[in-house]
Amino acid sequence: MGPVELISLAASTSLLAGWRLYLVTLVTGIAMHFGWIALPEKLHALAILANPWVIGAAAIGTIAEFFADKVQFVDSAWDTVHSVIRPLGGALLALAIVDSGNPTWQVLSFLLGGGAALIAHTGKAGARALVNASPEPYSNIAVSTGEDVVTTGLMAMAIASPVLAAIVSGFIVLGSAWLVFKARRFLKRMLAPRGPEMKNVTPS
Repeated sequence: MGPVELISLAASTSLLAGWRLYLVTLVTGIAMHFGWIALPEKLHALAILANPWVIGAAAIGTIAEFFADKVQFVDSAWDTVHSVIRPLGGALLALAIVDSGNPTWQVLSFLLGGGAALIAHTGKAGARALVNASPEPYSNIAVSTGEDVVTTGLMAMAIASPVLAAIVSGFIVLGSAWLVFKARRFLKRMLAPRGPEMKNVTPS
């Protein structure tokens, strides 16, 4: 796996961590534990994810997130709690994937990985703010299930074809930025002070 593939894998994995950090960690750890992923020399730093304790913790987090993310407004609280955890996890994953002896590359991968995860996380939280405005719970369940499917599919793509996954992840960045913009406009309208209502004056 060359430098381009490594950077592409780090970028797409970091973005997916902004959506489903525990699921990304769990899938990667299981694949490594059972030898489904033949680690190149530069990816041996990720072998810690195959540790049974790490897999167990990721499994618990995945199950908890799966149910919390389906409950309207609980998902927003869950996202708020993970506003720091997901970007940090994405940064650490990117740092482990690049695994360069050059300190400059290490710092850049950490910052860019954290930034990518933060963008994806913010877009996800923005989308949920819009979805939660709907009084019925089914749209929230549908969106959450879609995120589960897309994350799993893109994770498989990132392992099989890192460059293609990075291109798809680029569109995710654009979509996330658009969702953040729409969510901000929606919240501004919701929180904007309303003027006094016109009183009906009956003619004498």
